Amino acid sequence: MAKTATTGTRPFSLFEWMLAGRYLRTRRREGFVSVIAGFSFLGIMLGVATLIVVLSVMNGFRKELLDKIVGINGHIFVAPLESPLTDYPEVAARIAAVPGVRRAIPLVEGQAFGSSQYNGSGVLVRGIRPEDLRKIEHIAGNLRQGTLENFEEGEGVAIGRRLADSLSLQAGDTFTLITPRGAATPFGTAPRVKGYPVKAIFEIGMSEFDSTFVFMPLTEAQNYFNRQGDVQLIEVYLDNADRVDEARAAIEEAAARPILMTDWRQRNRTFFGALEVERNVMFLILTLIVLVAALNIISGLIMLVKDKSEDIAILRTMGATRGSVMRVFLITGASIGIVGTFAGFGLGLLLALNVETIRDFISTLTNTNLFPAELYFLSRLPAEVNPTEVTTILLMAMVLSLLATLYPSWRAAKLDPVEALRYG
Repeated sequence: MAKTATTGTRPFSLFEWMLAGRYLRTRRREGFVSVIAGFSFLGIMLGVATLIVVLSVMNGFRKELLDKIVGINGHIFVAPLESPLTDYPEVAARIAAVPGVRRAIPLVEGQAFGSSQYNGSGVLVRGIRPEDLRKIEHIAGNLRQGTLENFEEGEGVAIGRRLADSLSLQAGDTFTLITPRGAATPFGTAPRVKGYPVKAIFEIGMSEFDSTFVFMPLTEAQNYFNRQGDVQLIEVYLDNADRVDEARAAIEEAAARPILMTDWRQRNRTFFGALEVERNVMFLILTLIVLVAALNIISGLIMLVKDKSEDIAILRTMGATRGSVMRVFLITGASIGIVGTFAGFGLGLLLALNVETIRDFISTLTNTNLFPAELYFLSRLPAEVNPTEVTTILLMAMVLSLLATLYPSWRAAKLDPVEALRYG
């Protein structure tokens, strides 16, 4: 007697791909199934694109803030513990000679009230040596008016653009500073009021700095705030912001006196910690969009299996194996997920790389100020695409899509051809 051969196809053969492609194409009576597949595709595409855009903007936001905060305020802050820091030129020179230290800047800081004939605002005055100010790239490289060339000559100040705009000041105008810590009189301490010519107007791009910072020559700041020839702290800039811990011991040894050291991480721990928490929460929430789209693939495939039960039965009676049927529906569902993932990748990359242009266009179109600098600190919307994160997003979306196809494909493979033909 001759044996009856069971026919089949090799795994993922052209026949299985062709059949899966036919199931993906729209037919009038299968319109509802196709709509579900379409929404699944859109959901995955938009979910992946949104994840890429949001995480890129948050990465850019963090990088830009960190760059500006550290670029203006330094990496390590050295303050005296016992006696006033009157020998600051020598201490700063010794610290600057430490390997890995780019520069050390003595500073005098104080709060004051700045005003013009039109308006007034609270400011943070920073006394700094003119040669040090010219070395701070975020200031010297972002001058909008005036110059720092003759900053050490006379009693001039450099102010931020937002502060200048709020007080209606231009380079060359008089900027008045008022502080309660003035000269002692028989009737108490009199406020100190003094006018300074505006030598330069800078724009760092961070709202907090551009609206509050006022730079003046160190010797003038010492006189204005009644410092007895000393400074409050020395700001240390490193070649690498992440090498703070490695530089601490060498800086302490170079100072050769009791000092208190803090770094940029300690000063901004709460702020950057909140950014990290927000970023993780956003990732979790937006991942749910992809998950919901993957669940739509399940429902769409289950309906497709039910609709194609007669086709499956005929294929089985013609010799198609359970594995072959399962692979057809795996290809069908995975195609929706994978194509949707890469479409989302393209869309997300396009939006992330042009997010500032899009923001400007929407702001102009709606006549509104999207992402105002007063609330979001930065005057522009930055974005930085992280290849590792993008790869993680793509893999996650594809894995979820593949997992979503397993159950409907298994149901299709388990379908009894006799029962399907009897009740189909």
